[in-house]
Amino acid sequence: MDYLQKILKKSGWISILISAIFAILGIILIWKPEETIKVISYVLGGIFIVIGLARIIAYITAKGKSDFYNLDIVFGILAIILGIVTIIYSNMIATFLNLIVGVWIIYSALVRLNVSIKLKNKVNNRAWLYTLILAIIMLICGLYVIFNSTAIIAAIGIAFFIYSIIDIIEQVIFMVNIKDIF
Repeated sequence: MDYLQKILKKSGWISILISAIFAILGIILIWKPEETIKVISYVLGGIFIVIGLARIIAYITAKGKSDFYNLDIVFGILAIILGIVTIIYSNMIATFLNLIVGVWIIYSALVRLNVSIKLKNKVNNRAWLYTLILAIIMLICGLYVIFNSTAIIAAIGIAFFIYSIIDIIEQVIFMVNIKDIF
């Protein structure tokens, strides 16, 4: 049992360390969302370029003979182009992400608005009013996300931070009570 307790405590400390890293990442995402997106875009673009180069090298070393439909050179060129575009347009990635999430939130709000109208016409109880209020709040949130370029990144940062704090607390509780478990 002592050996298992040591392993579980070590695992708990590793989990706390990982959660602390997530907390730091969350703080960075909240504090500097635009710069973080640029760094992520540069890294992602670099990865695409490396993958593209690897595909082109694989095509050249195989001399294109391994298969009639060997498209390594095509995928390689496309990956390099995608990598370059990702690096050049790093500012637009956050905008694109906000646009997609914002439109999805607005769509959800409009669906709820439709439900509230149907509830008003068919059921005629107070539930339609609560649904209507929530739909309007969601609609405002969707518009806010679309027009605030760092909203989603900051929200991800907040989620990372909250997750990490909850995980650290849970791990500490587990480690304090590990003797009681056995």
